Amino acid sequence: MIIIPARLSSTRFPNKILADIQGEPMLIKTAKNASKIDEVCIACDDEGVLELCKRAGLQALITSKHHQSGTDRCNEAAKKLGLNSKEIIINIQADEPFLESAVIESLKDIMQKGAWMGSCAKVISQSEIENPNLVKVVLNKQNEAIYFSRASIPFWRDKESKSPPIYYGHLGVYGYSAESLAEFCALPNELDSSPLEHIEKLEQLRAIYYGKRIQMTIVQSQSIGIDTKEDLQRALERFG
Repeated sequence: MIIIPARLSSTRFPNKILADIQGEPMLIKTAKNASKIDEVCIACDDEGVLELCKRAGLQALITSKHHQSGTDRCNEAAKKLGLNSKEIIINIQADEPFLESAVIESLKDIMQKGAWMGSCAKVISQSEIENPNLVKVVLNKQNEAIYFSRASIPFWRDKESKSPPIYYGHLGVYGYSAESLAEFCALPNELDSSPLEHIEKLEQLRAIYYGKRIQMTIVQSQSIGIDTKEDLQRALERFG
């Protein structure tokens, strides 16, 4: 099942999930796009958004306004839906209306092979590695995440080399089982008990801090996660 956490409030782009994308609210566009792959449920925090989803013929439910992350919202939704502990859950952000079906399929594939937690990465250009809004990920030999950072990692010390290293950018889409999702959300996440996620403001670092494995799949994607009005403009220019 695909669960889309949909928080109406947004600091950088107020009510962004309702922004117009080709004649439809962003949230609805994202959900319809994801529904090509699997059953979708929208976990929202606003009654108006709930009604909007229902009018569009989409499954949705209300979750708490007080969740600190979309992952916590997905966990509440999974419990309300009564999902089996082994059910694979794909968490797609509401601001990903152009996420390719192949990306979602690739993530489902690694989860079906038994990963505790999964996510996606793509090769990025040298011009992108300095952007702190584009999260970088370093992988081990098994394509498991070693670390995520807003900094340019790994640091390229020998720039005289003719072959620059490959840098991977993280796509903010996640896979879990209902069981591992609940386990992740139960991990302590206060500043003193999960310092890395607070330093970088990246919740996936909580899993790494506690020794959990995040299996990554390398994908090709042109999708743009829409965090700002500028991102929306870039996305519309790219996808029409």
